[in-house]
Formats: sequence, C-alpha cells, structure tokens
Amino acid sequence: MTNQASRRAFLKRASALGVAGVAAPWAINLMSIAEAAAATASDYKALVCVFLYGGNDYANTVVPYDSTNYTLYQQLRPTIAYARDALTATALVPSVPVLDSTGATREFALAPALAPLVPIFNAGALGVMLNVGPLIQPTTKAQYQAKSVPLPPKLFSHNDQQSIWQSSAPEGSRSGWGGRLGDLFEASNGNATFTCVNVSGNAVYMAGKTAVQYQVSANGSMQFNGLKSPLFGSSSATEALRTLITQQRSHSLENEYNRVTRRSVDANAALTSALATAPVLQTVFPASNSLGDQLKMVARMISAKDSLGAKRQVFFVSMGGFDTHDNLATVHPGLMAKLGDAMSAFYQATVELGVADKVTTFTASDFGRTLVANNDGSDHGWGSMHFMMGGAVKGKRFYGTAPVVANNGPDDVGQGRLLPSTSVDQYAATLGKWLGASDGELLDLLQNLDNYSTRDLGFL
Repeated sequence: MTNQASRRAFLKRASALGVAGVAAPWAINLMSIAEAAAATASDYKALVCVFLYGGNDYANTVVPYDSTNYTLYQQLRPTIAYARDALTATALVPSVPVLDSTGATREFALAPALAPLVPIFNAGALGVMLNVGPLIQPTTKAQYQAKSVPLPPKLFSHNDQQSIWQSSAPEGSRSGWGGRLGDLFEASNGNATFTCVNVSGNAVYMAGKTAVQYQVSANGSMQFNGLKSPLFGSSSATEALRTLITQQRSHSLENEYNRVTRRSVDANAALTSALATAPVLQTVFPASNSLGDQLKMVARMISAKDSLGAKRQVFFVSMGGFDTHDNLATVHPGLMAKLGDAMSAFYQATVELGVADKVTTFTASDFGRTLVANNDGSDHGWGSMHFMMGGAVKGKRFYGTAPVVANNGPDDVGQGRLLPSTSVDQYAATLGKWLGASDGELLDLLQNLDNYSTRDLGFL
C-alpha cells in the first residue's frame, strides 16, 4: 500500500471516530468500524512498554562513571550520589564510544541494583537511549529561553507529561501511539481483542482509534463473578445470566453494552483456554515483584500466541513510586532492583520461548528529574535515559547524545532538567517501524514526527 493510500485510510477512520467523539466521548471505545487496518503481518512481533510512573531519576539510573564527570555528578548531588566504587560491577563498555554535546568521550555505569541487565547489555540485547523526552520540534536552549518555538504543554506536570509520553497530547487525550499502532495491525490477528493488552490497568497509551485495550490481571483474564462458578449453586442460573448480559437487544445503547460484554466473555474463554494449553514457563520470575508478575503474564500470553491467533501485539506494564522528592537514596535502589530483576527474567523467558528477537521491550516515564539534589531527593525534570531490550535491539550501545553534567549547562534548562536531544516521537517511530508500520503510517500516528529529518534512531 502506498503512503498516500495509507494516509487516506487512517484519516477516514479517524474522521469517523472524531465525529462520534464530539457527540459522546465514550463512543470511541464502543464503536466498531469494519474497515480493515492498513498494515498486514504474517510473522509474530510484540512491543512491551514498561512505564515507570512518577518520573524516574535519570542520574541515579545511568550514572556518569568517568572520573571527571563522576566528580561533577557527586558535587551536584552530595547526599544522594552513589559511591564510585559501588558502580564498578555495573560499568558499561559499549561497542561504540559515547560522546556528549561537546564531543568529549563519556563513560557510564548502571545503578548497582540494575546488575541483572549488564549481561544482557554485554550480549548485545540491551541498548540505552540518552536524553529522550517530549518535544514538538528540535529545540535549542536559546529557543527554549526565548520561547520562540512551540513546547510541550504543561511541562513538569505528572498527569500531562504521562499523557504526552503515551499519546503526544496532554491529559484528556483519547488515544495513544501504542493503541494507534494496534489499529494498523488488528486485522492481521485472528482475534483483534488481543492486539493491545494492558496488564496494569487503564492507560491512554493502549487506546486506539479502533483497537480497544484488553485488560488482564497478573493472574489472567478478569472474569464476571456470576459466571466464574454456578450462580446460587445453579448452572441454569449461570446460563440465564450469561444470556441476559450477552444477547442482542433492540435498543441501540443496550445492544452495544451487551456486545461489549459478550466480547469480554468470549475473550475470557479464549484466553483461559489458550493459557491452559500453553507451555509451562521454566524461567523463574522474582517473588514479591509486581512488575515481574505483570511481565510473567505477558510472557504467558506470548507463549499462547498461536492459540490466540496473534501476529502483532502491543503490551503495557508499569510500576509506580518514582516521584522521589525525598529519601531517594533509600527508595530508588529498591525500585531499580525490582526493575532489573523483572526485565532480566522477562528477557530470559523470551529466550526460553524462542521469541527473543520477536519481542522488543522498552522503558518510559513521566519525565527525568533534576540533576541537582533538593537535599535528599530530586525534583521534576524533562529528558531522561531509557532502555530498549530484545534480540532485535542493536545493543551494547548508547543512542542519542550524552548530556553535559552541569547545573544550567548547555543541555539543561536549570537544575539539571535536561532539554531532550531526542524526541519521544523519534523513539516511538523507531519502535513502530520495527513492528511493521510504514513511513507514511508513522507520520499519521505520531503528530510531531514530520518535524524531524531523522525518524529512525537505528537501535532496531
């Protein structure tokens, strides 16, 4: 399909839904449009978004390690910096030198608790994206200060920056780029319901124009209480309830409600059956780790992909607690341990399932935080460091430009709040292109991408 044809198909669907959205905001998740998605797929691929709610502290995740920049880092956060000798075991040796915006060579280490990710990096299946965040167009510090270019609205606000990361629009957005990718591929799946799967609750990232996010728990599908076991001890009562909540109705709203309910009941039956016959995972996931539980569920669903008829899937998992204004030195290492343990186990599970090169996992967060400590924590920032993991990732490398370690330096807008050198749209486009979206389709679903000449960051 040509890019222009792709664009027309996308706009046609978006226009139809836009009209419905004016009349009733909830219609976007109830309507069903019969037109097939623009993209097709015959093999299997999946994207897994790991969202870190609260704004992850970038400087204590990917830490300056060369002696010059470590000294600067320690001076700017004396109460929360890692000791340099604590970083020796997690120092990364990339296959390509890392340069900052001045052209100087840089060295980095991961937070000590992220040690489980180091072997994956060394094996070439983990990459680091430096200083990525929401932008509307390439922006210099001078332009930011002069307010001479458009900027993302409501910078440093949790809710709005979460939404902008996930959808390119502030809080109130009706669709996210994960869901819009799902729109393109749901017709390729035997059961479109399993195109966009959320294991951590509702997130705009997973809402498409036509694709609806299917929510599961870490233990599997969420069933109707009255259908899980005989209602009032009677199988006849259970069947009567099933008929009541799923049968066709003459009233349009009542019928639509039952249609959605029927879809949920059918999806529960299909998923329960598929998981029951899927291979039992041998990979051990960390105990008492909610992110690990969610990723284990993702791995189980991937193991059942053939039974579910899945060719393209987008998953969403998350963990919270990253708003570390206080007690960062105590709280953040524990968060890093859960993140590292869970991601490492998930990667090993994809290896076990033989799909490591078919599953790409990436992290995202509201924003990074200030490099300058506020005594025992850090405050809301902008750009941050993130990870891309999977057999298809061109790992053992850093991507983007390393920021200069300084307060109010050339790469930040004050207190070490990084002005992103790479946009979320570029990050998303690279992931979407690997999933199979065409250049034209990516321009349609990422509204700021047309402002960038580099749309593929090269890590896949």
